Amino acid sequence: MQYANILGAIGNTPLIRLNRMAARFDSVFYVKAEQIRFWQNAAGAVPGPWDCWLVLRGVKTLAVRMREHERNALRIARELEGKPGIARVHYPGLPSHPQHALAREQMSGFSGMLSLELEGGLPAVEQFVARLKLFLLGESLGGVESLVCYPPRMTHAALAPEERAARGIGDNLVRLSVGIEHADDLLADLLQALPSARVGRKSFLAV
Repeated sequence: MQYANILGAIGNTPLIRLNRMAARFDSVFYVKAEQIRFWQNAAGAVPGPWDCWLVLRGVKTLAVRMREHERNALRIARELEGKPGIARVHYPGLPSHPQHALAREQMSGFSGMLSLELEGGLPAVEQFVARLKLFLLGESLGGVESLVCYPPRMTHAALAPEERAARGIGDNLVRLSVGIEHADDLLADLLQALPSARVGRKSFLAV
């Protein structure tokens, strides 16, 4: 082990080995603490009391919220897979996902994030998102409210079309950050918006 990198390695170090190395840690931790202190002062990476209180408050309900995120996302992914107007559903909790087995091995849950490829490209996306009522358009992740995002024009707009295509981000891709609202309401909202992917409606994502 490289003791100079102990802060990066300690997370993967079995606890039983820590006692044997504890005597050599003191000087290492002191050096790292000084480096962290410098960057906190230089970069301002120090949360204020209010930020710390918000983190502590949120941590208390994190497990409960994550269970609901995953439960809702898994149900939505299962229901939407194979529906008319949807070319593909990307969610590691689905057996059809190419890395489903790996996700099951590494994760205790599959999160609340999923993405859809709609038939019809950008016009289908515009029409689909225009009809959503509960899913709000936004780039944020992990909130309790459900959000919809169009990566080619939002989160990944800075990438060249060729690079987006190489990363699997097509013009028909929609990302859903599934919140903790009632799953029936979320699913009903998505299903009522699906027919709009196959009929003409107004465009609102045009640059």
